[in-house]
Amino acid sequence: MRNALQSSFAEEELEPLTAEFRLTSEQSEDRAHSVPAAELLNETGCIDYIDRVSRLFGTTSRTVGGSLFAKRYSYMTAMPVLYAMTMNNKGLPASIENCHVESRFREDGVWLPGLRLNDWHTSDAANDDRHDWRDNVLRSLFAGNIAKLWRSFSKANRVSAATLWENTAVNVYWLYEQRIGDSSDPVLQARIREDYDYLLSAPGDLFGEKTNPLIKFDSPKVKLPQSEKPIRIRKTCCLYYLTDGERSYCSICPKAEE
Repeated sequence: MRNALQSSFAEEELEPLTAEFRLTSEQSEDRAHSVPAAELLNETGCIDYIDRVSRLFGTTSRTVGGSLFAKRYSYMTAMPVLYAMTMNNKGLPASIENCHVESRFREDGVWLPGLRLNDWHTSDAANDDRHDWRDNVLRSLFAGNIAKLWRSFSKANRVSAATLWENTAVNVYWLYEQRIGDSSDPVLQARIREDYDYLLSAPGDLFGEKTNPLIKFDSPKVKLPQSEKPIRIRKTCCLYYLTDGERSYCSICPKAEE
Protein backbone atom coordinates (compact mmCIF):
# COMPACT_ATOMS: atom_id res chain seq x y z
CA MET A 1 0.00 0.00 0.00
CA ARG A 2 1.30 3.44 -0.92
CA ASN A 3 1.85 5.76 2.03
CA ALA A 4 0.77 9.41 2.11
CA LEU A 5 4.13 10.66 0.78
CA GLN A 6 4.10 8.20 -2.12
CA SER A 7 0.53 9.17 -2.98
CA SER A 8 1.51 12.84 -3.26
CA PHE A 9 4.18 12.39 -5.93
CA ALA A 10 4.86 10.26 -8.98
CA GLU A 11 7.71 7.78 -8.57
CA GLU A 12 10.15 9.85 -10.64
CA GLU A 13 9.26 12.96 -8.63
CA LEU A 14 9.68 11.20 -5.31
CA GLU A 15 13.18 9.79 -5.79
CA PRO A 16 15.19 13.04 -5.40
CA LEU A 17 12.95 14.24 -2.56
CA THR A 18 13.62 11.16 -0.44
CA ALA A 19 17.08 10.02 -1.58
CA GLU A 20 18.74 13.41 -1.89
CA PHE A 21 16.69 15.89 0.11
CA ARG A 22 15.84 13.50 2.97
CA LEU A 23 12.06 13.78 2.96
CA THR A 24 10.63 10.80 4.84
CA SER A 25 7.31 9.35 5.97
CA GLU A 26 8.90 7.11 8.62
CA GLN A 27 9.55 7.82 12.28
CA SER A 28 13.11 7.25 13.43
CA GLU A 29 13.84 4.78 16.20
CA ASP A 30 16.31 7.33 17.58
CA ARG A 31 13.93 9.55 19.54
CA ALA A 32 16.72 11.30 21.46
CA HIS A 33 17.67 13.24 18.34
CA SER A 34 14.20 13.40 16.77
CA VAL A 35 11.76 16.16 17.64
CA PRO A 36 8.62 17.96 16.48
CA ALA A 37 10.07 21.17 15.03
CA ALA A 38 7.59 23.35 16.93
CA GLU A 39 9.06 22.15 20.24
CA LEU A 40 12.24 24.04 19.35
CA LEU A 41 10.32 27.32 19.68
CA ASN A 42 10.27 26.75 23.44
CA GLU A 43 13.50 28.12 24.90
CA THR A 44 14.06 25.26 27.34
CA GLY A 45 13.18 22.63 24.75
CA CYS A 46 15.46 24.31 22.22
CA ILE A 47 18.42 24.41 24.61
CA ASP A 48 17.96 20.79 25.67
CA TYR A 49 17.76 19.56 22.09
CA ILE A 50 20.75 21.54 20.83
CA ASP A 51 22.78 20.28 23.81
CA ARG A 52 22.04 16.73 22.65
CA VAL A 53 22.76 17.17 18.96
CA SER A 54 25.85 19.32 19.58
CA ARG A 55 27.64 16.20 20.79
CA LEU A 56 26.99 14.62 17.39
CA PHE A 57 28.93 17.47 15.82
CA GLY A 58 31.85 17.14 18.23
CA THR A 59 31.20 20.25 20.29
CA THR A 60 29.74 21.29 23.63
CA SER A 61 29.05 24.83 22.44
CA ARG A 62 25.39 25.63 21.83
CA THR A 63 26.40 28.42 19.48
CA VAL A 64 28.40 26.03 17.31
CA GLY A 65 25.86 23.22 17.60
CA GLY A 66 22.99 25.57 16.83
CA SER A 67 24.68 26.84 13.68
CA LEU A 68 25.52 23.36 12.41
CA PHE A 69 22.04 22.05 13.14
CA ALA A 70 20.62 25.06 11.30
CA LYS A 71 22.60 24.07 8.20
CA ARG A 72 20.96 20.65 8.27
CA TYR A 73 17.53 21.97 9.14
CA SER A 74 17.47 24.54 6.33
CA TYR A 75 18.62 21.86 3.89
CA MET A 76 16.03 19.26 4.86
CA THR A 77 13.16 21.77 4.90
CA ALA A 78 13.94 24.30 2.18
CA MET A 79 15.44 21.92 -0.39
CA PRO A 80 12.49 19.51 -0.81
CA VAL A 81 9.94 22.33 -0.63
CA LEU A 82 11.70 24.50 -3.21
CA TYR A 83 12.55 21.55 -5.44
CA ALA A 84 8.94 20.34 -5.47
CA MET A 85 7.70 23.89 -6.07
CA THR A 86 9.93 24.54 -9.06
CA MET A 87 10.43 21.13 -10.62
CA ASN A 88 7.01 19.57 -9.94
CA ASN A 89 4.73 22.59 -9.49
CA LYS A 90 3.64 21.11 -6.17
CA GLY A 91 3.53 22.84 -2.81
CA LEU A 92 4.43 20.97 0.37
CA PRO A 93 2.78 22.27 3.56
CA ALA A 94 5.88 23.33 5.49
CA SER A 95 4.67 25.33 8.47
CA ILE A 96 6.70 24.55 11.55
CA GLU A 97 3.70 22.91 13.25
CA ASN A 98 3.60 20.38 10.39
CA CYS A 99 7.27 19.38 10.54
CA HIS A 100 9.19 16.72 12.44
CA VAL A 101 12.96 16.25 12.58
CA GLU A 102 13.66 12.53 12.18
CA SER A 103 17.13 11.40 13.21
CA ARG A 104 19.18 9.18 10.97
CA PHE A 105 22.84 8.40 10.44
CA ARG A 106 24.79 7.78 7.27
CA GLU A 107 26.82 4.57 7.04
CA ASP A 108 29.97 6.45 8.00
CA GLY A 109 28.30 7.75 11.16
CA VAL A 110 27.54 11.28 9.97
CA TRP A 111 24.22 12.55 11.34
CA LEU A 112 21.87 13.63 8.53
CA PRO A 113 18.33 14.05 9.86
CA GLY A 114 15.28 13.98 7.61
CA LEU A 115 11.98 15.84 7.45
CA ARG A 116 8.63 14.20 8.15
CA LEU A 117 5.31 15.99 7.74
CA ASN A 118 2.04 15.45 9.58
CA ASP A 119 -0.05 16.55 6.62
CA TRP A 120 1.10 15.43 3.17
CA HIS A 121 -1.63 17.16 1.13
CA THR A 122 0.15 19.08 -1.61
CA SER A 123 -1.16 22.11 -3.47
CA ASP A 124 -0.89 22.38 -7.24
CA ALA A 125 0.00 25.50 -9.18
CA ALA A 126 -2.59 26.78 -11.64
CA ASN A 127 -1.22 28.62 -14.65
CA ASP A 128 -3.28 31.74 -14.02
CA ASP A 129 -2.39 32.22 -10.33
CA ARG A 130 1.04 30.64 -9.91
CA HIS A 131 2.44 33.86 -8.44
CA ASP A 132 -0.02 33.84 -5.53
CA TRP A 133 0.39 30.09 -5.08
CA ARG A 134 4.17 30.46 -4.97
CA ASP A 135 3.87 33.23 -2.37
CA ASN A 136 1.83 30.89 -0.18
CA VAL A 137 4.41 28.10 -0.50
CA LEU A 138 7.29 30.44 0.33
CA ARG A 139 5.45 32.13 3.20
CA SER A 140 4.68 28.77 4.81
CA LEU A 141 8.31 27.64 4.47
CA PHE A 142 10.12 30.80 5.51
CA ALA A 143 7.83 33.05 7.59
CA GLY A 144 5.87 30.11 8.98
CA ASN A 145 8.84 27.92 9.79
CA ILE A 146 12.47 28.89 9.28
CA ALA A 147 12.21 32.50 10.49
CA LYS A 148 10.44 31.41 13.67
CA LEU A 149 13.09 28.82 14.40
CA TRP A 150 15.99 31.18 13.73
CA ARG A 151 14.57 33.70 16.19
CA SER A 152 14.33 30.94 18.78
CA PHE A 153 17.90 29.81 18.06
CA SER A 154 19.28 33.33 18.30
CA LYS A 155 17.73 33.77 21.74
CA ALA A 156 18.29 30.30 23.20
CA ASN A 157 21.66 29.39 21.69
CA ARG A 158 23.19 32.79 20.96
CA VAL A 159 23.68 32.14 17.27
CA SER A 160 23.65 35.30 15.15
CA ALA A 161 20.65 35.68 12.87
CA ALA A 162 23.03 36.56 10.03
CA THR A 163 24.81 33.20 10.35
CA LEU A 164 21.52 31.31 10.45
CA TRP A 165 20.13 33.06 7.39
CA GLU A 166 23.36 32.67 5.45
CA ASN A 167 23.27 28.95 6.24
CA THR A 168 19.85 28.99 4.57
CA ALA A 169 20.92 31.19 1.66
CA VAL A 170 23.88 28.97 0.77
CA ASN A 171 21.53 26.01 0.36
CA VAL A 172 19.15 28.02 -1.82
CA TYR A 173 21.97 29.28 -4.05
CA TRP A 174 23.30 25.74 -4.45
CA LEU A 175 19.90 24.30 -5.38
CA TYR A 176 19.17 26.80 -8.15
CA GLU A 177 22.68 27.41 -9.43
CA GLN A 178 24.12 23.89 -9.33
CA ARG A 179 21.53 21.20 -8.64
CA ILE A 180 18.73 22.30 -10.99
CA GLY A 181 20.35 25.20 -12.81
CA ASP A 182 20.40 23.54 -16.23
CA SER A 183 17.50 21.87 -18.02
CA SER A 184 17.01 20.81 -21.61
CA ASP A 185 13.32 21.66 -21.29
CA PRO A 186 12.93 25.37 -22.17
CA VAL A 187 9.67 25.70 -20.22
CA LEU A 188 11.22 24.20 -17.09
CA GLN A 189 14.39 26.23 -17.55
CA ALA A 190 12.32 29.42 -17.67
CA ARG A 191 10.48 28.41 -14.48
CA ILE A 192 13.76 27.66 -12.68
CA ARG A 193 15.11 31.09 -13.59
CA GLU A 194 11.85 32.84 -12.72
CA ASP A 195 11.58 31.18 -9.31
CA TYR A 196 15.21 31.85 -8.45
CA ASP A 197 15.00 35.49 -9.51
CA TYR A 198 11.88 35.85 -7.42
CA LEU A 199 13.52 34.29 -4.35
CA LEU A 200 16.25 36.91 -4.59
CA SER A 201 13.81 39.80 -4.96
CA ALA A 202 10.67 38.76 -3.05
CA PRO A 203 9.37 41.02 -0.25
CA GLY A 204 10.67 40.46 3.25
CA ASP A 205 7.29 39.52 4.71
CA LEU A 206 7.40 36.19 2.87
CA PHE A 207 10.48 35.42 4.96
CA GLY A 208 9.05 36.74 8.21
CA GLU A 209 11.57 39.59 8.06
CA LYS A 210 11.54 43.31 7.23
CA THR A 211 13.77 42.71 4.22
CA ASN A 212 14.58 39.68 2.08
CA PRO A 213 17.36 37.84 4.00
CA LEU A 214 18.64 36.03 0.90
CA ILE A 215 19.66 39.21 -0.92
CA LYS A 216 22.36 40.41 1.48
CA PHE A 217 24.46 37.27 1.03
CA ASP A 218 24.26 37.19 -2.78
CA SER A 219 27.74 38.61 -3.28
CA PRO A 220 29.71 38.36 -6.55
CA LYS A 221 31.59 35.12 -7.12
CA VAL A 222 35.37 35.23 -7.17
CA LYS A 223 38.03 32.98 -8.68
CA LEU A 224 40.37 31.46 -6.12
CA PRO A 225 43.51 29.39 -6.79
CA GLN A 226 42.02 26.30 -5.14
CA SER A 227 38.67 26.47 -7.00
CA GLU A 228 38.05 25.41 -10.60
CA LYS A 229 35.09 27.78 -10.95
CA PRO A 230 34.32 31.16 -9.37
CA ILE A 231 32.71 30.76 -5.94
CA ARG A 232 30.68 32.96 -3.62
CA ILE A 233 32.57 33.54 -0.36
CA ARG A 234 30.38 33.60 2.73
CA LYS A 235 30.07 36.77 4.78
CA THR A 236 29.67 34.87 8.05
CA CYS A 237 31.37 31.75 9.42
CA CYS A 238 29.21 28.71 10.19
CA LEU A 239 31.66 27.79 13.01
CA TYR A 240 32.37 24.30 11.69
CA TYR A 241 36.09 24.83 12.34
CA LEU A 242 35.35 24.86 16.10
CA THR A 243 34.26 21.21 16.16
CA ASP A 244 36.49 18.32 17.18
CA GLY A 245 38.73 16.70 14.59
CA GLU A 246 40.64 18.47 11.86
CA ARG A 247 39.00 21.83 12.66
CA SER A 248 39.18 22.84 9.02
CA TYR A 249 37.46 25.81 7.42
CA CYS A 250 34.79 25.32 4.77
CA SER A 251 35.92 26.11 1.23
CA ILE A 252 33.73 29.23 1.12
CA CYS A 253 34.49 30.43 4.66
CA PRO A 254 35.57 34.08 5.01
CA LYS A 255 38.06 33.04 7.71
CA ALA A 256 39.76 30.68 5.25
CA GLU A 257 40.13 33.55 2.78
CA GLU A 258 41.70 35.67 5.49
